[in-house]
Amino acid sequence: MERKKEIKILLWIITVFVFAYFMPIENERFNEAIMAMFDLSKWYAQEHVILCLLPAFFIAGVISVFVSQGAVMKYFGAKAKKWVAYTIASVSGTILAVCSCTILPLFSSIHKRGAGLGPAIAFLYSGPAINILAIILTARILGFEMGVARIIGAVVFAIVIGSAMSFIYRKEEKAKRDEQINFPEIPEKRPMWQTSFHFFTLVLILVFANWGKPGDDVTSGTWFWFWANKWYITAGFGLLLIYSLIAILKLKWQYVILAALATAVSAIISPSPLIPMVVGIAGISIITLLDKRDPDNKEWTLSTWDFTKQIMPLLAIGVLAAGFLLGSTHDNTAMAGIIPNGWVANLVGGNSVFSNFFASIVGAFMYFATLTEVPILQGLMAAGMGKGPALALLLAGPSLSLPNMLVIRGVMGTQKTIVYVLLVVVMATVSGLIYGGFF
Repeated sequence: MERKKEIKILLWIITVFVFAYFMPIENERFNEAIMAMFDLSKWYAQEHVILCLLPAFFIAGVISVFVSQGAVMKYFGAKAKKWVAYTIASVSGTILAVCSCTILPLFSSIHKRGAGLGPAIAFLYSGPAINILAIILTARILGFEMGVARIIGAVVFAIVIGSAMSFIYRKEEKAKRDEQINFPEIPEKRPMWQTSFHFFTLVLILVFANWGKPGDDVTSGTWFWFWANKWYITAGFGLLLIYSLIAILKLKWQYVILAALATAVSAIISPSPLIPMVVGIAGISIITLLDKRDPDNKEWTLSTWDFTKQIMPLLAIGVLAAGFLLGSTHDNTAMAGIIPNGWVANLVGGNSVFSNFFASIVGAFMYFATLTEVPILQGLMAAGMGKGPALALLLAGPSLSLPNMLVIRGVMGTQKTIVYVLLVVVMATVSGLIYGGFF
């Protein structure tokens, strides 16, 4: 074992040395790719991390701590009505911040405890496909219509694929329902309306803080009004959050008010909205970590930290890789990556059956950490990828990966896994063709 470890270290040393020795720093394209890598990373850090990702991690923490598994099972377990189960399962992904691998433990748990195969598959697909972070980033970076298409496509996919799996294996599902034991009713720690109020307050703060600016030629209308007044609206929901922290989570009101005042002062004196967001997040973190009345409050921030540790490094790697390989294209910036645009245009350009199918297959086997598909697709589209194949990759990629398939196979068998993967790939290809035909 020790010898293998030493050999591995030696191989890494050799690899780094060879790369450094032959690094083509005199090559203009290589240097531009390096600059594109750092340019895209800087843009993501400035525009998306503090206002978008950090609040979303807290939302994910709410789901992890304050919403019990019993409550989830109540709505899309085997006992629930089909229309309720599929509806809840297909949209539940909007409130999760998980990738194709992170969703697996919960899927495995509810499947083994007797949840219907259809709703379980719908949840397995929708969880990584349409989480709230991905929706916002997709619409903000790849275009509003792409964000809407992703939401509609993912919800429809979840219902159709889940229903198809349930129909194909209907005999097994009937036997499971006949033998299924009754799940005990698990009482909630607090009324559901209180958890929902706290959750949706955080969601609305996230939504309005990241409300995108309309086109330069738009100077009126509902979207423009929301954009022009988004910080006033965000502040209003901030007041509701103060109420939620005090009345629902039972945090000490003195500390909450002190953190709120610090946030308000920083908003007044700071020229950037990033500062008050950081102050507010720091305030909530400190108050909840020091709270001794309810352990769930502390666990909320610890869970948020777990999401941050899990996602941020992978996202950083994804952004760096996307910038180096595919270039940096945002606002008025256009910097080429190391991969020639012609390669991308030849394989996934246009809207042919092959380009959509190829994008679906590549997406199905690649591993996308949560949100990394957005910067990667941004670079691919700038390099010549068609909108149809882009949507096909969006609908197949985040929900599938080779590690994901291996785990699913262990949960429900080889045959069901192959059927599930084929359904996703075929539907992603067809959806890309339809979308590309319109846009």
